[in-house]
This record gives sequence, structure tokens and C-alpha cells, in this order.
Amino acid sequence: MQVPSIIDIEASGFGAHSYPVEIGVIREDGGKFCQLVKPYPDWTHWEQEAESLHGLSREHLLAHGNDGTAVCLALNDFLKGTTVYSDGWVVDHPWLIKLFSAAGVPMQFEIRALEYVLSEYQMDHWQHVKQRVTQSLTIARHRASVDAEIIQQTFFHTRQAALNNQKTVVNQR
Repeated sequence: MQVPSIIDIEASGFGAHSYPVEIGVIREDGGKFCQLVKPYPDWTHWEQEAESLHGLSREHLLAHGNDGTAVCLALNDFLKGTTVYSDGWVVDHPWLIKLFSAAGVPMQFEIRALEYVLSEYQMDHWQHVKQRVTQSLTIARHRASVDAEIIQQTFFHTRQAALNNQKTVVNQR
């Protein structure tokens, strides 16, 4: 059973002035990508609540983050010509646009909402299965690459359960 490529983005905050600070991807073939993004000089918005969630300080990003252009080029290389899905498309998509625009690099992949590839059964069971997946992976940190893996595993397990449920319904007829 195939799983989609998943992207997750951590940001400086939750509002319109926020920007991406970490991008994590897990491709459908299991390849992983994770990079911190060094804020551009005019990216100054910062929310302590966001930092508390992902554990990345602005100072850490300034010292250890990667140049935005380099991150965009690496993402294009990693995802070129593919579609990647996000469970937070409404915020992840604008953050990617902000990053690629600031870098002056055209995006060479597509990002879509995860809902495009979820069945109704998957949506109905998503939160419960995601909680089980998160517990089974025993991961303590909330970071982009970890979240991408959790989302992809949740997709796999909900899809498998949906298929099993369909077989049961057919066999009962």
C-alpha cells in the first residue's frame, strides 16, 4: 500500500506575520528531509508560545539555521516534480510561499491538503489512530520531521483499517 509524501513546518508563531523555522518531509519512498531555516533580517515576528511548542529559539536558528535559498534549493532537489501533502495546508502553504518568495527561488513541487487523499473512514478515525501512533513511536519532541513521520504512519494505519473495514462489509453481504 502506497503512502503519500508528507511535509510539516514549524514556525515562529501562529499569525500572518509568522514564518517557517523548520521544514520536515518524509517522502513516499521513506526518504527524509529536515532543515532549520535561518530567519531573514526582516523576519522579526516571534511568539514564545510557538517556541515553547517546538523548542527552537530564535537565537538557535540565527546560529544554526540554514540560509533560506539553500533550504529552497534542497527542497526542490528532494521533491522536484512531486506532490507533497500537509495536514496543516492552510498555514504550511503560505509559509512555503513566504520562504520561496524571500529566497527568489521557484517552487518545483506541489503542496496539497492531506484531505485530498483521505477517505471519510480515515478522517473519522484520524485523531484516535494518530494518538496511538504517537505513543508507539515514543517520541518526546514536537518537531517537523517527527510530525511528518507521525502523519505518514497515521495515514498508513487508517488506510489499512479502512481497507480491512471494506473487506468486512463486502464479506457480510
